[in-house]
Order: sequence, then structure tokens, then C-alpha cells
Amino acid sequence: TIDANAWAKAIKEAGTFRLGATRTSVLFSQLDETTGKVYGFDAAIYLSLIRYILGDETKYDYTQMTSDTRESVLQNDNVDAVFATYSINEKRKEVISFAGPYFTTQQGILVAADNQDINGLDDLKGKKVAVQSGSTGPQVVEEFVPEAELQEFSKDDECRAALEQGRVAGADEEKQELEEIVDFLKNPGKYRIAGDAFGPEDKYGIGLKLGSDGVDFVNAFLEKFEKDGKWADFYKICIADRTGVSTVPEPPAIGA
Repeated sequence: TIDANAWAKAIKEAGTFRLGATRTSVLFSQLDETTGKVYGFDAAIYLSLIRYILGDETKYDYTQMTSDTRESVLQNDNVDAVFATYSINEKRKEVISFAGPYFTTQQGILVAADNQDINGLDDLKGKKVAVQSGSTGPQVVEEFVPEAELQEFSKDDECRAALEQGRVAGADEEKQELEEIVDFLKNPGKYRIAGDAFGPEDKYGIGLKLGSDGVDFVNAFLEKFEKDGKWADFYKICIADRTGVSTVPEPPAIGA
């Protein structure tokens, strides 16, 4: 299977997987400083893929990703793939290719816990809203609340810092990430999610160089990952058990 695929064969011959990812997402990919290991749903998938190709999940070289650098590292062939809660959209598909999707979510609004003025989208009109540059957030918020004043930051923790400092009234992030912020950042009572999730269904994919035959290889791996029950197992461990969700959803259709 590996020999029949140029992308996978090149990784096998190199003996290491050039990984683009993050290590700050509690539910998806977080580094434990005490053990040196990464945990989370994205990490479960990319470590499994690395083991599938190289027989050892530790054989990878790590490159830190931000929302603004994900396309460039693929275009410049600095990494073999990007795993970073990477939303699939048509604009990105013009310059890179995606495998997946392997996860779906929507946008949500984060406010300070004591903020009683913002309880939904309409309350963002005329307000300063923090969004992450290079993400899908700015476009979605602009579409749903054109009267909001967007303040762009390169990282999600910068958005939260602006919120804490009162420089913005609210922060837009993906709903699953909001749940982890509210529940797992050891700041009980600091934030709340205002109103319902909104915007189109956001599909997370795995970024690869444009036209790479690695898309076929990774999609076949993901289909096997789902069929073998590993997707459901890791969803339960990494997400459901940690957000109080009692049921595990069906995984998204690969290639949809």
C-alpha cells in the first residue's frame, strides 16, 4: 500500500514524518510538559497515521502551526501534512489539497462570564469582536453580523487576552474549542458561551500539498480508522468524556 503511493513511499524512505500541528488545544492536540507527549483528537489521528506508515509514532519532526502559516508550509514543501483543526473551504482548496473531513463543528461566541449584554448574534452589532486571522471566523462573523467591528489576532489565546482586558466585547471561535475553553482552562466562572452555535457546518480536514496523491492514501487510512472503531473510541476519550457529552456521533463521510 505504501509503495503504491508516492507521498507515503517518500515518507517511508525518509524515515520521518514532517508534521505541521499545534500543541495548545486541550481537546485536539496538547503537549504535556511533564511527559513530552501530546494528547487529543487530532493527536490521536496523526500519531496513528505516523505509526501506520513508519511503524513508530515517535518518528516525526514537528513544526508549530498558526492559522496564518498553514498554507505556506505546504506550498513550500516544509511539511508532509497539517493537522490543526483545519477547516476545509473553497479558497484554501485553490492552493492546497485536503484529506477528510474527520470532524465537523460550527462557530460560537465567547464572552466574560459576568457579561449580561451579549446573548446572541444580534447583540454583537456595533461591538468589537475578536477573531483569529487566517481562520474561517472573520468571514462567518462578517456575513452574519456585518455591523460588528472585527479585531483580528493571530492566535486564539490572543483573542481571549483581548476579551479579558476589555479591548473587545466578545470573541468568535469554533464551538468545540469554546467548550474546551470554558470547561478545561482551569478558569471556572471566567467565560460563558453566548447564544447558539451559528454559521455553516465547519469541516476539519488534513492539509496536504496541492495535487498530492497523499489525499487518497490518507482518506483510505481515515476510512479504515473509522471502520475499525478507532474514530469512535478516540472521540469518546478525547472529546465526549471531557465535555460531558453522553453520545458519540457518526463520523463524517470521508471525501464529502
